[in-house]
Amino acid sequence: MKNQAELLSSLLDMAEAMLMVGAEVSRVEDTVTRMGFAYGARHMNVFVITSCIMITMGMPEGEDLTQTRRVLMAGGTDFLKLEKFNDLSRRCCAGLVEPSAIAGEVREISSLTTGRWRMHLGSVLAAGSFSVFFGGSLLDGGVAALFALLICALQEKLLPISMNQLSFNLLCSVIVGVLTGLCTNLIPVLHLDKIMIGYIMLLIPGMAMTNAVRNVLGGNTISGVMRLIEAVLWAAALALGFMIAMFITGGGLHH
Repeated sequence: MKNQAELLSSLLDMAEAMLMVGAEVSRVEDTVTRMGFAYGARHMNVFVITSCIMITMGMPEGEDLTQTRRVLMAGGTDFLKLEKFNDLSRRCCAGLVEPSAIAGEVREISSLTTGRWRMHLGSVLAAGSFSVFFGGSLLDGGVAALFALLICALQEKLLPISMNQLSFNLLCSVIVGVLTGLCTNLIPVLHLDKIMIGYIMLLIPGMAMTNAVRNVLGGNTISGVMRLIEAVLWAAALALGFMIAMFITGGGLHH
């Protein structure tokens, strides 16, 4: 019974870790179900929403084991980790991983980090490119790229101490928006809207909205609606923060 409880706990670890890296609900449920059957369960009942995971395993001896886990963090999107979790689940289903080793591999994959310079470089390229793409000058793109580095710094320092993603988006947009407004007021050739539209792409919850719609279309209505409402609130916090910043700085009135 102890080993079976540990296996169920490991499956919960797997499900939570997949949610944290952006996996859709249907993928998590299917993965955990397949792994449970691979390790001898008679039946699997898996229910996943963005904030809670419930798994019931029917064991060969006729007993049912149930565990529930609350998911407190919103997580993000990391396709490298998601690919590794998929590989782990396939190896488990092929009998290549001992049940006692699942939790360790999940922790090992979850601890992987992307090099800071890669994240910073990607943010700089994205912000600068979007700014120019939407009609900004090369100078606007360069300034947007610089503010992208500021956003990266805020994500590293401010996000861990923020109450939640909603409060972080509001604070981050106010801070970066005020500095952008001051910058455009001091340098009239800059375009406030073009700079903002460049780096705001780093904060818009596009993947969350996409997964929400996909969950709804896939029949996971509760999870989809919860994630969609969450993403809309995040976007609203961004919009409110930039509106506050423009009000404080005058909104680039020199244009």
